Amino acid sequence: MSGFTFYAAKPIENYHKIDTWLLISIVLLWGLGIFTLFVSTQNFALRMFNDSMVFVKRQLICSAVGLVAFIILLSCNLKIIRDLIPFIVLATIILCLLTFVPFISIEKNGARRWLKLPAGFNLQPSEIVKFSMVLFLANYFDKQEKLENPEEKNVLPCVIVFILFCLLVFMQKDLSTGVFLMIIGLSMFFVSGTKMKWFIPFIILALPAVFLMISLNQYRLQRVLGWIRPGDYTSTVSYQSLAAKKAISAGGLWGSGIGIALFRINSVPEIQSDYIFSGWAESMGFLGVLGYFALLVFFAYRGYRTAFLCPDRFTAYSTFGCVSMIVLQSLVNTLVVSGLLPSTGITLPFFSLGGSSIMITLAMCGFILNASRCEKIEEKTDDNIIELENLTYL
Repeated sequence: MSGFTFYAAKPIENYHKIDTWLLISIVLLWGLGIFTLFVSTQNFALRMFNDSMVFVKRQLICSAVGLVAFIILLSCNLKIIRDLIPFIVLATIILCLLTFVPFISIEKNGARRWLKLPAGFNLQPSEIVKFSMVLFLANYFDKQEKLENPEEKNVLPCVIVFILFCLLVFMQKDLSTGVFLMIIGLSMFFVSGTKMKWFIPFIILALPAVFLMISLNQYRLQRVLGWIRPGDYTSTVSYQSLAAKKAISAGGLWGSGIGIALFRINSVPEIQSDYIFSGWAESMGFLGVLGYFALLVFFAYRGYRTAFLCPDRFTAYSTFGCVSMIVLQSLVNTLVVSGLLPSTGITLPFFSLGGSSIMITLAMCGFILNASRCEKIEEKTDDNIIELENLTYL
């Protein structure tokens, strides 16, 4: 590990109120997500389940569970979370392994990624991996920085666990989430100051491995080919993507409007999941799309600001990872829906229907808001208050 710092120069125990603007951005993102589900999925839900509000109801129930996690992670001492990291990592690995047990897992399209829960709900362990990996890496990086003897510093155990997380997701035939985890993990290695010698061999091995996993799987290969030449796959793998692009184009500048959206029959298959953004774009138009990205940028600004001002490494690294998870996943999803990236199966945080996704997203937001209470950049002394001006930023 190098001498790179990503936190205030001295640890400070004083806390203050949470970042109100960050909280507002989170509430708005969640509210827009529920609103978009309400507007975009009613006709599809009515045809499939004879209940136009079924998707909204399920999302609200899962949001309520996520709200509990949000409040816990917002209120508790971050040291408690840190002490629980070994148990969180172990539980996450066990849950991932349980997806390979036939009687308690669910198989869809040849992949086992979900665990059965009561009342017809499912749990997707790969979503939990996102938060667990961030906490584990942040904790390990902080411990390494505190070692005074350079010879004691060793990033290899961290790399092994990181690769294990990615492999568990790859084994669930979830290539897109596995690659996404690799990108976020590598970004955390970078901001922690890990020497680049660890990156080069990993990237050299990872790139051909991903290429092989795509080329040896017919469906993944067709997705890539459908992205390159969509006209040749209009009735198969490119159908959903082409329908999404038509919906976005139909939105125009101002959008089709809420009233029309409520009663139209959506032409985008499974619009409630990965392609929910096309429903927002069609309803609210280009100006609505700009508004969404403005809100996402504002959330990113407040979130990364929190990470930069956190007075200890663990909180700073964890916050950086959580914000990056939400922001980068949002960007990847919108690029896929717009046709600028091949279909990946990456959901849109706050918007896409998915209990595991909304619960983990809200849990990470609770952690980020808790970290915003640590943005104290003043240190009280016996004589006066000294402003800590020498902060090192990314």
